[in-house]
Formats: sequence, structure tokens, C-alpha cells
Amino acid sequence: MSNLTGFVKRVRDIMRNDAGINGDAQRIEQIAWLLFLKVYDAKEADWEWEDENYRSVIPENCRWQNWAHDDRTGKAPTGDKLLDFVNNTLFPTLKQLPVHAATPVKKAVVQSVFADANNYMKDGVLLRQVVNTIDALDFGDYEESHAFGEIYETILKELQSAGSAGEFYTPRAVTDFMAETIAPQIGQTMADFACGTGGFLTSWLKELKQKVATTDDEAAYNRSVFGIEKKQFPYMLCVTNLLLHGLDIPNVRHDNTLLHDLLDYTDEDRFDVILMNPPYGGNEKADVKNHFPSDLASSETADLFMAVIMYRLKQNGRAAVVLPDGFLFGTDNAKVNIKKKLLRDFNLHTVIRLPGSVFSPYTSITTNILFFDNNGATKETWFYRLDMPEGYKHFSKTKPMKSEHFDPVRRWWHERQELTQEGFDKAKKFSVRELTEERGYNLDLCGFPHREEEILAPLDLIRRYEEERSSLNAEIDRVLADMSALLGEQAE
Repeated sequence: MSNLTGFVKRVRDIMRNDAGINGDAQRIEQIAWLLFLKVYDAKEADWEWEDENYRSVIPENCRWQNWAHDDRTGKAPTGDKLLDFVNNTLFPTLKQLPVHAATPVKKAVVQSVFADANNYMKDGVLLRQVVNTIDALDFGDYEESHAFGEIYETILKELQSAGSAGEFYTPRAVTDFMAETIAPQIGQTMADFACGTGGFLTSWLKELKQKVATTDDEAAYNRSVFGIEKKQFPYMLCVTNLLLHGLDIPNVRHDNTLLHDLLDYTDEDRFDVILMNPPYGGNEKADVKNHFPSDLASSETADLFMAVIMYRLKQNGRAAVVLPDGFLFGTDNAKVNIKKKLLRDFNLHTVIRLPGSVFSPYTSITTNILFFDNNGATKETWFYRLDMPEGYKHFSKTKPMKSEHFDPVRRWWHERQELTQEGFDKAKKFSVRELTEERGYNLDLCGFPHREEEILAPLDLIRRYEEERSSLNAEIDRVLADMSALLGEQAE
């Protein structure tokens, strides 16, 4: 496995000398499509071995083994010849692969992955060096393939520093904790409707893999995950991620979840488990809101995804969802209506308040994990505040959240004891009446006691202000409506 050592550094050092690569985002995207083709080539070798009638969807001249592999005979294209092939043959061919309704998913993903992919490199000699470095990886070797899965995690983490691409990466500690707590079972299906690079999908698979005992179990494991990703680049990374995790059929769609009518979903569109960190902080256009019932048509992206989750969770299904503080304290009409539906139709049994810098450097907004089941109305909800671990002032790229930082929650989860710390609630149970009648659906409970000391990034500060202003306006409107009604009664 010596060729794995320093893989990312070697590729980065080569690309730094290419005039066509402008910044981290382009560098990682360049690595991504090359890795996809290399990993897909290894999977096709397996499929051909298992099925002598297997035929690749990729024309022979565009298969990795026939242009990228360098057998050291001097025949492998390099320089201008390689650039010409990649730009004028490979990309046009893969972007226009014939895909129709009957095309198997494992073949159709190639065209989807390359729909908006780009080759940024301008130096064909340097491109050959990068290709050779990637080609040296042996995905036919189980140990090396598994080890590369760890390296791929490193590549995904680099997205955090690649500009806006950071939104695609949820820390592994968070996805693993949520998957572990939701307790996957063989035969269940799990979905993420904004799956990014596939962190929740692979965390689910890691947990489920421990329960695979038979070939039938293996088949169910392969069919267990479903993802949708709106943006091309993370979609490509996600498909590659699933292939690396041994899935022959990476059931991920390149699509926008929010552009489908909410009321059109049927039982076939529902899942046993939903694990998500929906995009938040964005405002959707009016035409997006037209796909939602008027009472749930929020302009906040995370709210809309919550509505989708509730409509697509099976009876007796389980969900764990990351949401910003704004969802908890927000009392504008759409948020209240979404929370009314959540508490009326679902069992919101636990809310975990996360430290503010878990998603640093992407956002400093404080987030929460909501755990709920589709097995009846909420009667009571537990809130638990997960404090920053001892010795940490905040998490960062160099000091990220680790799995063991969730140990206090793991210990508390089964005991469910109310806790106070320095006079503030750390863990407490609230009845649904307290949440609705007494608090007006403001679920901002067991929060961090020294919030005034938070220093938010300017955009995060603006988003929080907008959430609070919207909630305050809604509260003023309700008070005025009550006063108007009272004055009307007195006039009579």
C-alpha cells in the first residue's frame, strides 16, 4: 500500500504547476472525475468477471484501461495528444452517452456524472503525471481499496476550504453518530434528499454492514440507500464514494428535491429512515414554493426540506435531521405550521443541541439534531445540550469534532435524566402542551447559556437577525390580531 502514502500531496503538487487549475475547488473537481473513472473501471472489471455478457456503456476507446493506463511501452497518450483526446473525444462522448428509462442505474450514472464536469488542466504532460498517479491505485486489492476509502475522506474534508464547496461536507463524527443512533436494520431503506458527497449514506452503510450475514442480506444492503443531489460536483463525489463502499448500484439522482410537488408523493416514494443535514440559510424562489401547500411554503430552504421529510417518511419510520437554531426559535407562520405538523403527526422525542462551531469553517450558526418517528403524535420531547469538550474553545478544520465528543450523549441517551449545570438546564423533558400552548412552538430550550458571547460571521449574523426579525413580526401580528378581535367584541 506504499503508493497510497502521500497520494493527495503528490497530485496537489503536480497540479500546482498547471496554469489551468485556479484554486482548490478546481483542483478537487479535477481529481474527482479522474477518480470516478478509475473507480468505475475497477467496478466494471468485477462486473465482467461475474457476468460474461456484461457490456460497458462506455465506448472502448474511452474506457480508463484503454487511454489512461500506461503500460510503459510508450503508447499511452501524453502532452497535446492526451489533451486533445480528453477535451475533444472523452468528455463529449461521456456527456452524450445514450441513456434512457431502461438503462441500468449503474450504467446511467456515467452520463449523469459527466453532464457538467470539466477538464481544467492545460498541460498534457502534467495531466499524464496525475493520471499515472491515480492509475497506480489498485482498487482490485480489497485492503488497498479500503485504505483508499480513508484517503477519499481526506479529499472530501478538503472541500471545507474550497470556497462554497464546503457546504457539501458534514463532519464524519456527526453522520456516524446519527446513523449509529438511528440503528439500521437489514431490509430497511434510508434516504438523504440533499446528499452532498454521501456522508450520511456511507455512515448508514457502515452501520448496516455489521449486520450482513447472508447473500440475501448483502443484496438488501446494496438496495438500502437512496440519495438526491442538486449540484453536479458533489453528485460526482457521492457516486464515487458509494462505488468505493462496494455498491454496484449507486442509487443517487442528480436532481432538485424541491422542484417536485409535495402532494404527489405516494407510499412508493417513502422510506424507513431519513438522515439529513438540509441546506440552510438560503432563500428559495417563488416557483419553488409553488410545489408546497401554502401553509408550509417557507422561503427558508431547511424548512422546505423538513416538509419533504415529513411527507416521505414511512409509517413507523425514523428520522434524524440537522437543523439550525432558527428552526427551533422561529415563530413566523410557515415555521409554526411545520412545527405544528411535526408535533401533531410525528413523535419528536429528542432534540440534541450541538456546539456552535461543529460546522466550522462553513458556518458558525448553532445547529441541532432532531430525532423523530412516524408512529403517532408527540407527547413529550427531551432536549439535551452537548457542550464543547474540555480543552476546546471551538472546533476548526485542524481540530474537528470527533466521534468520542458524542460520548456524553451516548451515556445520557438510555438513562434520560434531567440535568442542570450552573443553574441552567442541560437536559430536560417538556410536554407537548408546554411546547405548544405555553411557548407558542418556540423550541429554543436547553440552549447554551452564554449566547451573548458568540461572535458570528457577518453572513451568519445577518441570517440570524432575519430569522429573529421574522419571528418578532409574526408575534406582533398575532398580538395585533388578538387586540383587534377583542376590540371588535367590546364594540358589539
